[in-house]
Amino acid sequence: MFFQHVYDKSLAQGSYVIGCQATGQAIVIDAKRDVDTYLEIARQNNLTITHITETHIHADFLCGSRELAAITGATMYLSNEGGADWQYEFDHVGLKDGDSIKVGNLTLAVMHTPGHTPESISFVLTDHPASNEPVMVFTGDFVFVGDIGRPDLLEKAAGIKGTKEIGAKQMYHSLNKFLALPDYVQVWSAHGAGSACGKALGAVHCSTVGYEKIRNWAFQFANREQAFVETLLSDQPEPPKYFAMMKHLNKVNRRLLVEVPKHARLTKEEFLSAYKNGLKIIDTRNKVEFAKGFIPGSINIQGNNSFSTWAGWLLNYQEQFVLIADENQMEDITRKLMRIGLDNVFGYIPNIHEMGIELQMVDNISLDEFKSYMSQGPVQIVDVRGLTEFNAAHLENAHHVFLGTLQENLDKINRDKPVIIHCQAGDRSSIAYSLLKNNGFKNIKNYSGGMKEWQAAKGKTIACNTTTCTNN
Repeated sequence: MFFQHVYDKSLAQGSYVIGCQATGQAIVIDAKRDVDTYLEIARQNNLTITHITETHIHADFLCGSRELAAITGATMYLSNEGGADWQYEFDHVGLKDGDSIKVGNLTLAVMHTPGHTPESISFVLTDHPASNEPVMVFTGDFVFVGDIGRPDLLEKAAGIKGTKEIGAKQMYHSLNKFLALPDYVQVWSAHGAGSACGKALGAVHCSTVGYEKIRNWAFQFANREQAFVETLLSDQPEPPKYFAMMKHLNKVNRRLLVEVPKHARLTKEEFLSAYKNGLKIIDTRNKVEFAKGFIPGSINIQGNNSFSTWAGWLLNYQEQFVLIADENQMEDITRKLMRIGLDNVFGYIPNIHEMGIELQMVDNISLDEFKSYMSQGPVQIVDVRGLTEFNAAHLENAHHVFLGTLQENLDKINRDKPVIIHCQAGDRSSIAYSLLKNNGFKNIKNYSGGMKEWQAAKGKTIACNTTTCTNN
């Protein structure tokens, strides 16, 4: 048997290529959209991709199953579980609980595991030449290493009311199917640490059924369904805004993108025309370089592993935008954008200093300066971290406005008072600073050291739960 785990760090997303070396057939599970990766794996290992499948209708990335099928001619095998509202709207072979997919001498048995989503399925793999016992289970967003999939995304991200409690109860019962598998079976999921599809995902990519029984919090609630439901639904991170669009695009017929596009390098005249016409400018440079000088109105989303997530939060799927990025970074950034369906790139420029525009600088302040401003009188401290982070520890007078929803909550910040932005370590506050400047705020400072530096210096904080707040 051939096996390869393909992991995208930018979305903490895992996909799989599994092949029967005797027949040369291969299946891809939960493919990312830039599918050239799988074609190259198949070529290097003398395999032909004949089968394509998914564990569920994904919300966190644009699945590349249809692109891969268009290129290879492979058959798509997709869930037909979950009822009429959860059916894929394009041609495929439907899968139900108890069905199986044959890939040469390999068998992937279908196990319906609703909870994260109603149509969610897992695949139990048996390598028949070696054994008639299962060896791996591909769980998608059902069971992660150390965690399980959240059932609230349909309600929070897709706006389908009344689904989170139902999903949590379905998840409780689905776990019994997982528990029935042999302890030695390897567990391979669709996500790792950093994904917003759970709240405590482990950093390692593989586990076993037996290990998860012992260490995964979700398996410690025998005969306590309500306690399980309450724990599962509590403290889940904010789902990125783009999740609703992904849920839609992964279900319907959509435009296919079968190769990684190459975007145009704009001339000075082309850029200035786009800038004058109000196209959004996304500056992907490091926050340090951005702080030294940036084009007025541009938004700093660093081209690191968080780029896709924040681009998904802050860009919409109808508007064109211009990128500021080095030429040698463009392929990586383009891949990160296409993985969440953001294809409306007008072009890019590598050097802001050639545009003839007077640059602005970020007003970063040190820890000592931050303390001084706090003692001087009326200043607004705006904490743009997630709510869970904020509740765990925040400054006494801090006002919480989560970065992902900052643009919709500008009215919560007084334009007539000085504003100091901070996050944990400066990445998110750099985005927030650029957003506020873009929206006409004048008196803004960025405490770039953030809570990490503040707590290291033994600064006082407050922690809050659902009823009370206490000093730390």
